[in-house]
Amino acid sequence: MATHNKSKKVSGKSPKSKKGHQHGHAEHGHVDYITIWKYLVILLVASVVGPMFEIQALTLLTAFGIAFVKAYLVIKHFMHLPLEKKYVTYFVGTALIFMLLFYAGVSGDVMNHTGRNWSNVAAKQETERALKHIAANPHGHGAPDADADSDSDSGH
Repeated sequence: MATHNKSKKVSGKSPKSKKGHQHGHAEHGHVDYITIWKYLVILLVASVVGPMFEIQALTLLTAFGIAFVKAYLVIKHFMHLPLEKKYVTYFVGTALIFMLLFYAGVSGDVMNHTGRNWSNVAAKQETERALKHIAANPHGHGAPDADADSDSDSGH
């Protein structure tokens, strides 16, 4: 009597097919985490060294541009978000939208010292004190203000 192989086929391949198993892993691939970590460390060094040149455009680029790239690398390679179901992506996108809306709603108040019905006296005084200190010490060298010493002594 002849025996027949009655194994079920899954998506055109027999269940014992090695290619079918490998295809499942090929969808997300294996990332070399050490290489990604090295990239993150290099970007960290660049984001620390960039502001040392005291060029505003370079500082902004290193502060926000590199932070964006590092966040992308972490999300893509460590959090595996592209492999998650679509609703996870929608949750993350919705959270980012709400964060941007919150920032847009409060930034006007936070970044100003006065508004229509309010005034941030403490922030205004601190800004004036800091500007006087900078004017007195244009290169950032010198003794700290007496006010700063008295504040640190009083525990504030």
